[in-house]
Amino acid sequence: MRSLHLIKPYFYQRKHLIFIGIVCLMIVDVLQLFIPRVVKWAVDDLTARNADMAGLGRYAVMIVVIAAFMTVLRFFWRRLLIGTSRVVEEGLRNRLFSHIQTLSAPFFDKRSTGDLMAHATNDISNVRMAVGMGMVALTDAVFLGSAAIGFMAYIDVRLTIAALLPMPLIAVMARIIGRKMHRLYTRVQATFSDMTEMVRESFAGIRTVKAYSRENTELDRLRHVSDAYIKDNLSLIRITGSFLPLMVFFTNMSLTIVIFYGGRLTIFERITAGDFVAFISYLNMLAWPMMAIGWLTNMIQRGSASLDRIDSILSTKPEISDKQNAKSVSFTTGEIVFDNVSFYYPGASEPAISGINARVTAGSTLGIVGPQGSGKTTMLSLVSRRYDVSDGKIRLDGHDIRDLKLSDLRGQMAYVPQEPYLFSGTIGENIAFGQNIDESQLVGAARQASLYETILEFPKGFDTPVGERGVVLSGGQKQRIVLARALLGNAPVLLFDDPIGQVDTQTASEIISVIRQLAREKTVLIASHRIPAVSFADKIIVLEHGRITEQGTHDQLMEQKGYYAGTEMLQRYEQ
Repeated sequence: MRSLHLIKPYFYQRKHLIFIGIVCLMIVDVLQLFIPRVVKWAVDDLTARNADMAGLGRYAVMIVVIAAFMTVLRFFWRRLLIGTSRVVEEGLRNRLFSHIQTLSAPFFDKRSTGDLMAHATNDISNVRMAVGMGMVALTDAVFLGSAAIGFMAYIDVRLTIAALLPMPLIAVMARIIGRKMHRLYTRVQATFSDMTEMVRESFAGIRTVKAYSRENTELDRLRHVSDAYIKDNLSLIRITGSFLPLMVFFTNMSLTIVIFYGGRLTIFERITAGDFVAFISYLNMLAWPMMAIGWLTNMIQRGSASLDRIDSILSTKPEISDKQNAKSVSFTTGEIVFDNVSFYYPGASEPAISGINARVTAGSTLGIVGPQGSGKTTMLSLVSRRYDVSDGKIRLDGHDIRDLKLSDLRGQMAYVPQEPYLFSGTIGENIAFGQNIDESQLVGAARQASLYETILEFPKGFDTPVGERGVVLSGGQKQRIVLARALLGNAPVLLFDDPIGQVDTQTASEIISVIRQLAREKTVLIASHRIPAVSFADKIIVLEHGRITEQGTHDQLMEQKGYYAGTEMLQRYEQ
């Protein structure tokens, strides 16, 4: 496993517990090996006609006592070794989730949610199995296998050598088949990611699916992906499904040799009948270590493929991160300057915006207007460093924002996205968004967003569940909840991405009124294609094809009779 370094720290933390667990497992294996010896003594007494009820009772008690010790020790090794695998599972999942949250927007532009979910569930479960049962199978394969062979050799060395003749073939099979397993497991996990994403996407859009009666279409899509998943799994099963039966076949070959050759030795009294029975018992015990080799190979290859997939994400570095000597900023006045800014999305040949120069003085409002795809949202994304500029600079209070700590920079800004996103929870939980606040702050934010009276109309008030993605709320209510969330932090810079694009005229008027109140005391950037959302701004810029084509106040732009004036007149007639 080239990604073994991911789980080494957890082994180191629990090395003493793992050692105790392995010792308990080894003691269980040793005790297990003594049971055939007790059986041998009983069989020898019976064949020699020296057995009586008292003697047989002693043998029975010995077996019960050994079994009782094995039961207790089995509990401890399972608690310690399987418990370690659960610790590894938890640690890896937390580490993966934490790392994914540090990654930049371009990463999420390329990776689907279903793929990430598959990493956090199926892949980590495979690693858990490889770690937990892998330690058990490895210990049994090495220790129990070696000990069983030792007890067999104690009975008769030649018979042991004959019984082990098929064993080298197992090592050859494990090496050849193991490589194919790894490749096929990687393909299966990738297909599982595709299927997870398809199901997640269908359920997330179930209302659209039902509105257009596309249930059968979605079912066909799932069947197509499921068929691919089954096909890849069948290719894998052709390998794994033949491995374990072949192991059983080689074990039975050994048993055949023992019955023929060992029976001959018993007939000629070179070993006793008890030795013969005990030898077969040890051979049966050796069957599990042989099976464990196959099972271990299976689990290790599956876990290795999954660990490599997890490592591919954990080794991904965030494209946007703090510089080594990033500056800390605890307070800003909010002045923002775009200095000849250009930006290309990854893989794009044309810039999303080009040569942008604009100054937003502290406490003023900048409106950004333009047709769809003109670069409005891109400008806001660059201010909060969701992406980094390709050329030029963006300054906050004279500092290049790339020289500031990301947490400090984003702590000075509140962002209201174009599509409001609500989490499954209550209205109050969505406004607070994890912040430890009292009720007065919650009420204050709701009042500021003109939402408080609406909340009071719900029977449970702030404790009203919003459903998945806020399904029980209207578009305007969701927009104002997100607005209240942004206002709660009292950030000096507010970024609004088309705040009234998805609401009715009355709600839009209420939201604009709130923004106008905020514009008196904060630096505000508003991107919208709706003129009423920006008409009050101190300065308005018009973007077309990523470039500024007009700029000025509302009155000045109306006099220029360009895109802005034409759009304003068109929207006025539409009302």
